Amino acid sequence: MYSTDGLRMDVIREKLAESEERYRALQEELANPQIMDDREAFVARSKELAEVSEAVELYRQLTGMDHDLEKLEEDRRTLDDKELLQLVKEETERVTREREALLEKIKLKLIPPDPLDGKDIILEIRAGAGGDEAALFAADLMRMYKRFAERNRWKFEVLNLHDLGLGGVKEAVIGISGKRVYSYLKYESGVHRVQRVPTTESSGRLHTSTVTVAVLPEAKDVDVHLDDKDLRIDTFRASGAGGQHVNKTSSAIRITHLPSGLVVSCQDERSQLQNKDKALRILRAHLLQRERERQSQRIDDQRRVQVGTGERSEKIRTYNFPQDRITDHRLRENLHNLQGFLDGEMSGLVEKLRETEAASYFG
Repeated sequence: MYSTDGLRMDVIREKLAESEERYRALQEELANPQIMDDREAFVARSKELAEVSEAVELYRQLTGMDHDLEKLEEDRRTLDDKELLQLVKEETERVTREREALLEKIKLKLIPPDPLDGKDIILEIRAGAGGDEAALFAADLMRMYKRFAERNRWKFEVLNLHDLGLGGVKEAVIGISGKRVYSYLKYESGVHRVQRVPTTESSGRLHTSTVTVAVLPEAKDVDVHLDDKDLRIDTFRASGAGGQHVNKTSSAIRITHLPSGLVVSCQDERSQLQNKDKALRILRAHLLQRERERQSQRIDDQRRVQVGTGERSEKIRTYNFPQDRITDHRLRENLHNLQGFLDGEMSGLVEKLRETEAASYFG
């Protein structure tokens, strides 16, 4: 066995073998004509088969590489020609590198899926400590996520926006939908700290500001049922620097969920009905998050754990402009090309976070 991973490699092989066994079972189920009588079951099994097929293909690639390494090891022991031995050495190094890269893919594939990974999200961005500079950076983060969504062909929709003029954002609530959105963006929850010299700072002094980000899986009607008697719906006139119809119509909506005390509002649309629909989406996401907390029996409110208080000392990531550096404090790693990162080039860091999660799962 060509690995220094010990028990972890045994665990990976065991789980891959389980995937292949499940693959065969699903094929048999789908080959049974009776399954067509249950459309929902057919769709579910087909989707699962597609997922399992990827793991099975990776397993077969790994088995093939192990076979190649065994053959190369045999050649190394039996060959006398120095040139051939050098070729064997180089080929062994190449296959070993490819095998290590394949193992990283396998680990990600074998992590037990979060049941929410396939969901769309409600992304909340709020300026924290730092005044106008925090609001400007909140706008930068909003743009960053928009660019990342575009790169992944996800839909990016502003649900509610409180801007401050001059390009600053006090609060933004965004809907992002597409393939596996939550599985990639769930790592963004927390406090983002920025260190830069504001354009208005004549002395060139470095300022530190914070922005809080919360990522909530979006709930559908089937996830969270809302009873009309539990809702108080108020209308008011749109306001704020960005309002296109300020003080003209009472189209803005505020919804209070009476049992929980949660309050959400939306004023970005001209239509009262559209604002109500968006506000209900945000409310459902918050209620789903609360239900998750109860199910996991966590004492601390998950959203508060994600966001913290917004103080400068609480952070998951620091963006240092003078040093062109992004520091992810969970990975304890520094990256550069800060402007590229803010332009949505986040995939590399997101993959490292996913790999770290995989590594912790396999010990």
